[in-house]
Amino acid sequence: MSGAIRPVAVVGPTATGKSDLALELAERLDGEIVNIDAMQLYRGMDIGTAKLPPEQRRGIPHHQLDVLDVTETATVAAYQSAAAADVEAIVARGRLPVIVGGSMMYVQALLDQWEFPATDPRVRAKWEALLAEEGVNAVHEALHRADPAAAATILPTDGRRMVRALEVVELTGRPFAASAPAVGEPRWGTRILGVDRDTAELDRRIAQRTDTMFETGLVEEVRGLVERGLREGQTARRAIGYAQVLSFLDQEYDLPEARERTFIGTRRYVRRQRSWFRRDHRVRWVDAANPAATERALSLLADSAVSDPAHSGVPDSAAKEPTHP
Repeated sequence: MSGAIRPVAVVGPTATGKSDLALELAERLDGEIVNIDAMQLYRGMDIGTAKLPPEQRRGIPHHQLDVLDVTETATVAAYQSAAAADVEAIVARGRLPVIVGGSMMYVQALLDQWEFPATDPRVRAKWEALLAEEGVNAVHEALHRADPAAAATILPTDGRRMVRALEVVELTGRPFAASAPAVGEPRWGTRILGVDRDTAELDRRIAQRTDTMFETGLVEEVRGLVERGLREGQTARRAIGYAQVLSFLDQEYDLPEARERTFIGTRRYVRRQRSWFRRDHRVRWVDAANPAATERALSLLADSAVSDPAHSGVPDSAAKEPTHP
């Protein structure tokens, strides 16, 4: 791979403004976008994932969007292979890959070349049976007993990923995180920018985004996806917003509660994202609320020094977010 072009990754919590910054960078630096949001891989999951519509992409090519049906299972390993091929093809064209999204393990898999432990169908089947028979709460409890650190990191509604963590722990006898790569020089020399905002402001943005999703047709989108097999999918149906609307359609609770649970679930996920990315010393932070955010990002890309997250220019209330919300 050419040493002259070093990709840029724009990561951080949901609703901070990563897509806007990534578009600005791609436009100014002759780049193409590579999505690294697991739920945006799915065709038809547009409103609930805040997927940027084609007419708002400024003519910039986007990769790893709409590549799966909702009946298919998204896997980190499959994404890693496909996205790496996209990055290298973009570089071969002489353009800049701008990788953008907030799916934590996907980021680490792509940029740190995570090599995944082997799988055992019998062990996997045992934990999948627990998930099917007793639900995500039982799987989360089992993971908490086996590997508290993994239980604190993986979204408690993500049954598939918790099953995988339990499988790895049982097969290796080590914590799930032990299979992760050491954090070192990012693959391809990628520069990593983190986008964040003041916590109170971010909560307001999450609430507004949630309201907008429900007001602009999330329920109708989910109904349409049910006809395309959403309920049969192992990954897509558990996405925040989609899971809550499915419960509403099943009359488990009313629409206002579905909306509130979506907001709470998103806010909880944002805290996990922030905690995860803050631990990565390679991330150089940008306050998206600053009118000069794009200029700061460009200056950080031009500066090869590693920044200290404690002096990153991100609001204190974001930098001091508790590690375990």
